[in-house]
Formats: sequence, C-alpha cells, structure tokens
Amino acid sequence: MGRPKLLLDLGGKPIVRWSAERLAAHVDDLIVVTTPEAEPIRAALAGLGARFVINPHPEHGQGTSIAAGAGALAEGTVAAFVALADQPRVPDEVFTRLGAARERTGHSIVAPVYRDTQGTPVLFAAGVFPELCGLRGDAGARSVVAARRERVHLERFEFSMPEDVDTPEDYARLHVE
Repeated sequence: MGRPKLLLDLGGKPIVRWSAERLAAHVDDLIVVTTPEAEPIRAALAGLGARFVINPHPEHGQGTSIAAGAGALAEGTVAAFVALADQPRVPDEVFTRLGAARERTGHSIVAPVYRDTQGTPVLFAAGVFPELCGLRGDAGARSVVAARRERVHLERFEFSMPEDVDTPEDYARLHVE
C-alpha cells in the first residue's frame, strides 16, 4: 500500500477502528495484536477498551500475531475469534452466527464459508488455544483448522466474503460499496 493501511480513512474513521468496533460488540475482551510501533493504532482505537499485545516478531508472519493474541487470553476464556484488522465490513451476522453455531454443534472451530470460499473471522474454543499459541509463519491459523477437520463446523453464508484491504484498488472499492 505504501502507507499504513489500517490507518486509512473510511467514512471518517480509520479502517482498524471499523474492524475493532465490529468485533468489540461480540466479545468480552478485545485483544489487539500490534507491532512494536503501536502508538498510531492505540490512538485510532482510543476509548474502545481494547487490550494491546505486542508481537515482538511480526516479520515471522501472521501466525506469530495469532500466537501472541492467544497467549494473552484471560484464564477461563471459553472461545475466541481470530479476526483481521483489514476487514472493516464484516457483518454482525457473521459473528453472531459463528457463536451460535459453536453453541449448537459443540465443535472446537467454527469457520465461515462465503459462497464456497472459506474465510475469516474464525471462532476457536479453548481446547484449541495451545495450538494457536504455537503458530508461526504467514499461513495464519489455516494449519490448525486443517489439522483435524472433524472438529470444524463450516457455517455457510449466501454473500461474498467481506473485502479486506491489501491494495490501493481494494481501498478504492471500499469507498464505492
């Protein structure tokens, strides 16, 4: 992007703020994993009551951020969403249905499928947290989801996966939607 994409303005707020507000409405403890240079993100999320965790090795991939966040979960946490900060328009319905599916099915992992594309956010039960804590590399939590498919429930949605922002074209598209 050539600039910090999470701080780009979208409708008067930084992209990261949109993403965090969506998730905050569905969790008791909002954990935001940042790089060591976290001050601009902290400022963008002021007043949300987020807990900030620093990933000391972001250069080692997204898995290290997930591991840092999972390691910071409070004792007694029953389940946790892994959500992306560059996905500002995840409908509330996604979080609600993933949580309801976990309760209904008892599966340890609940992942959304948007028109045949598996995506994010993903909901993980406490029994999976140790695996999340061991993640490394850029594959995120895909290896944990794929390791034992019998513990995964796929919740289907009849709309496309919410856009993420990786390129200037992605950012321009968000302004049109």
